[in-house]
Amino acid sequence: MKLRQSERKLAKIKMALQGSAGSGKTYSSLLLAKGLTKDNLTRVAIIDTENGSADLYAHLGNYNVLSLQPPFTPEKYVQAIEVCEKANMEVIIIDSISHCWEYLLDYHSKMAGNSFTNWAKIKPLEKVFLNKILQSPTHIIATMRTKQDYVLQQKDGKYIPEKVGLKSISRDGTDYEFTLVFDVDIKHYATSSKDRTGLFMGKSEFVINTSTGKKILDWCNNGTSLEEVREQIKSCNDIEALRLLYSQYYSMKALDADFKLQKETIQSKKQLLNPQNISSNGITNHSA
Repeated sequence: MKLRQSERKLAKIKMALQGSAGSGKTYSSLLLAKGLTKDNLTRVAIIDTENGSADLYAHLGNYNVLSLQPPFTPEKYVQAIEVCEKANMEVIIIDSISHCWEYLLDYHSKMAGNSFTNWAKIKPLEKVFLNKILQSPTHIIATMRTKQDYVLQQKDGKYIPEKVGLKSISRDGTDYEFTLVFDVDIKHYATSSKDRTGLFMGKSEFVINTSTGKKILDWCNNGTSLEEVREQIKSCNDIEALRLLYSQYYSMKALDADFKLQKETIQSKKQLLNPQNISSNGITNHSA
């Protein structure tokens, strides 16, 4: 055994921009990437699924483009990310990930058998793609297209569709996977619907620019020591809080044992607090 100084780990932002067609997601992503690379767009790659839209902003600088062609399978996205990583890109823009979800929906609709149970075969495919994003050693900006969402409201005995806002074309909860999510409207104004950085949540709408990317980079470069994270792990009292913390610091492999131990501790406490799960002979009753 050997003692060593605690080390500070630099974070890599995993963020998403969601907005309708024409809201400027691609352009905004490039401005963010420019800030994240300190104005060096040669270290930026765009994985383009939008029929060459990535090339429309070549005047901004010499960024790299990797064009994907249908079918937009999760495996194809993973391979594209790996190509960018091997080229030592600092920022990868995935424009957009909505095509992957549309592919999976189409794939599911063509599967034989029970529609509900077939989702169990679809989810692992998507999970591989999302895990690749979350575990990548680069900054990643993913865009998601949105469409108008409706709910049925009862009025005078009839059900009438009512607009309730924009919904991203992705699996429900996909935005939950990212550290930061910007909603961009048709006038190019952005607000944060999810923000673990604490930089933008609750702030007024704004137009994304290079300074926004630099602000995020400063947050990434602050880092957190292993001992600081270990204290946060120990303070987690439920599995969901622990999962959130793991999604933020999963790249710190030295903490794997700490996460595992705390998970077992939380589960043990839960069993003790729920005696109905324990049979009379002291064995856990898993059927409860």
